[in-house]
Amino acid sequence: MKNNFFEQEKDLRTIYKKLFFQMAITAILYAVFGITVYLMIINLLRHFNIWGGLVNWIERNRIIGFFTYVGVGYTAILFYYWEKPFHYLNSILAATSNIYQQEEKMIILPTPLKTIEKYLNELRLNVQESKIAVQNAEQRKNDMIAYLAHDLKTPLTFIIGYLSLLNDTPDMPMEQREKYVNISIEKAKRLEKMINEFFDITCYNLQQIELEKETIDLYYMLVQLSDEFYPLLSAHGNTIKLLADEELNVYADPVRLARVFNNILKNAISYSYPNTEIKVNSKKEQGHIIIRFQNQGKTIPPQKLEALFDKFFRLDESRASNTGGTGLGLAIAKNIVELHGGKISAESQNETTTFIVSLPIIGI
Repeated sequence: MKNNFFEQEKDLRTIYKKLFFQMAITAILYAVFGITVYLMIINLLRHFNIWGGLVNWIERNRIIGFFTYVGVGYTAILFYYWEKPFHYLNSILAATSNIYQQEEKMIILPTPLKTIEKYLNELRLNVQESKIAVQNAEQRKNDMIAYLAHDLKTPLTFIIGYLSLLNDTPDMPMEQREKYVNISIEKAKRLEKMINEFFDITCYNLQQIELEKETIDLYYMLVQLSDEFYPLLSAHGNTIKLLADEELNVYADPVRLARVFNNILKNAISYSYPNTEIKVNSKKEQGHIIIRFQNQGKTIPPQKLEALFDKFFRLDESRASNTGGTGLGLAIAKNIVELHGGKISAESQNETTTFIVSLPIIGI
């Protein structure tokens, strides 16, 4: 935030100094006012020669009168200015308790505390936004768990059904038997994928990633990943065009970094148009290594683009869609990249989506 706690502490000290200065000025003015009034009354009474006895009595008791006047006045002044800091403190404490409540009304403090008022209102908004973000992530996670729990039954039912059929019909024709075995294998793979997704959900917030860094041949890693994705690319009619500097090395955790690129490529294939090219290029830029993954597909709306790296966010919210995963892939990728001291971002316009990974040349 623009204002931090120490700046607010400075503001409070300044306010207290001003109060002390105001108290001193008020005390001096009070004393000057008392003396002025006293002299004016005495001179007027003497000038008009009236109430001589009163004048003499005032003269005889002026010392007592002076201390009484000063004592009462200074006590009132001291009490007034002594109470003000406590009033300010109570206002700040009350406003602070309001920060963590669900109320939407703005915090209002006395005029001298306007800077602190602005700071607390910014803090209140940040806290509310964080609460909403956590609630949304929790809701998405709960929805995803409910979807997966429901969907786990479908492939399992198929597997049990076909295996039972194979077991109960030993004389089944070989061609039909092969067909049922293939269906069972396909459903088993689908079940494995969903169990892995479920595992990601349950473990994401529990694991603490510890990086094991080493010098990596980045070009070789990208070539290797491109080869590994060949079956998935072929099934979708996509190809990868690799435009990378063959001399690029990066100091990173090879397993974790491979997972980042794996998650991005999976996403690129899932949401790219069939029979289109996915471009992967890397180069050095201003002390960083920049890796770009570019695919042709539907333009991602700005509001969804901002949420791509949120936990449990899915671009395609339809649970029946084959492209809909847990919504953890890009969130995990962001986490890993940031642990390496880098950044990850996405751009989407004119039916072209680009994921950009920036890594420091020297690891942290």
